[in-house]
Amino acid sequence: MVKSFFNKNKKNFMRNLPTIFIVPTGIGCEIGGFAGDAIPAAKLLAASSGCLITHPNVMNGGSLSTVDERIFYVEGYSLDKFARGEIGLKKVYQQRIGIIFDSGISNEMFHRHLQVADACTATLGINVETYVRTNKPLGVVFEDQASGASGGYIENPDTLIEAGQKLLNQGITAIAIVSDFPDELENKDITLYREGKSVDKISGVEAVISHLISKFLKVPCAHAPALSPLNVKEDLDPRAAAEEIGFTFLPSVLMGLNKAPNLVDLPSSDKEITLLPNEVRSIVVPSGALGGEAVLAFIERGIPVIAVKNKSILKVDSEKINYSNIIDVNNYFEAAGVLLSLREGIALKSLQRPIKSFKNFQII
Repeated sequence: MVKSFFNKNKKNFMRNLPTIFIVPTGIGCEIGGFAGDAIPAAKLLAASSGCLITHPNVMNGGSLSTVDERIFYVEGYSLDKFARGEIGLKKVYQQRIGIIFDSGISNEMFHRHLQVADACTATLGINVETYVRTNKPLGVVFEDQASGASGGYIENPDTLIEAGQKLLNQGITAIAIVSDFPDELENKDITLYREGKSVDKISGVEAVISHLISKFLKVPCAHAPALSPLNVKEDLDPRAAAEEIGFTFLPSVLMGLNKAPNLVDLPSSDKEITLLPNEVRSIVVPSGALGGEAVLAFIERGIPVIAVKNKSILKVDSEKINYSNIIDVNNYFEAAGVLLSLREGIALKSLQRPIKSFKNFQII
């Protein structure tokens, strides 16, 4: 059994500040609105907090990702459940990964992804054990939301759940999903995204797919779209570059799932749970995205919300949320400084100028 890395050394636990880091999917964030471009911020926040819980939208960079023992990789639906106090997280040495392949994927693309599994096993030591193909194509449909956020659905959700259950019946403990994405996005949308000027049009339905597995099968999971390679674009935005250098998005998904924590329903008699929701001490989120489930759950508990200026299409900011414990910062450098201050027990007001004189405080 894997023992809690907190409980091994209570002194070290007190030196950590477990923190959730969220960059919502499909809202066009300047940082985190592309494949993996929030990874540097995640690494910085993990270093400053000592323990970071984040989701695939932050960590998946196509062919690129990173491994950090301080980072818990948790799918978005499960992350919301964790924030609501419904599940705990349990560290593992390694997951037994299975892959669901959408039967709508072309034969060439299917074999490209099988090669990714072989490469990740041979090169990275990841335990990819088996795969299954869906009985019917998933039927991905793009559908933008009224807010302008990316959205969509799949026409055959039952075939996805059925395929996932087959993997669980074989002893699989984490699931990667590779689905066929139709080539129906307008060239204008693709061009603007590659230039860094538009919302990622596929990310919304990606979240729908992974949420279904999380909700019904309750195991770590993440999604990788199967897309045809695009022609070389010379004026590519650097944030979109990670999506252009390989045939597939699957490597970062397998890297994330390799040591993704198990999800334990609460309350539980399991003494080996690594992290409980009530041990989280702060949450970092874009300043315009304060209306999400995880943020609202922690507001109810009085947890500090660090709101980072990270432009997106959402405008739910501190002016619209009646909560006194929102800490507005200009960037992730400042967010890391706030986390260090909280972790070290340094009052934030002592680092700000001017300092309000103590004589001006009185009992209310």
